[in-house]
Amino acid sequence: MLKGLGGLGDMANMMKAAQQMQGKMAELQEEMARTVVIGEAGAGLVKARATCKGEVTGLDIDPSILVASEKEVVEDLILAAIKDAQNKGQARNMVEMQKMTQALGLPADFKLPI
Repeated sequence: MLKGLGGLGDMANMMKAAQQMQGKMAELQEEMARTVVIGEAGAGLVKARATCKGEVTGLDIDPSILVASEKEVVEDLILAAIKDAQNKGQARNMVEMQKMTQALGLPADFKLPI
């Protein structure tokens, strides 16, 4: 009866799959905003906590390095620990995105918007 409309069913399925993917992306983004990674510098003397989205949530500094004459060293260690945490968060985010693309049957090199 509606022979010419056969493609509409395919389009509806594609739209449904796109909505599901959008929902899964939103869930993953929320999870990454809650997931915390720890970055370290100076053999663990400075630790930074950050979400996988890059938001720094805390620092832990060993009191033994808090010497006025070592101010620049401490500042460098803090920055290094923050960068380490952010890099770990980005790496975790990429791994989770790759898992999602594989689960959706997309090509391995397909880039989902982060």
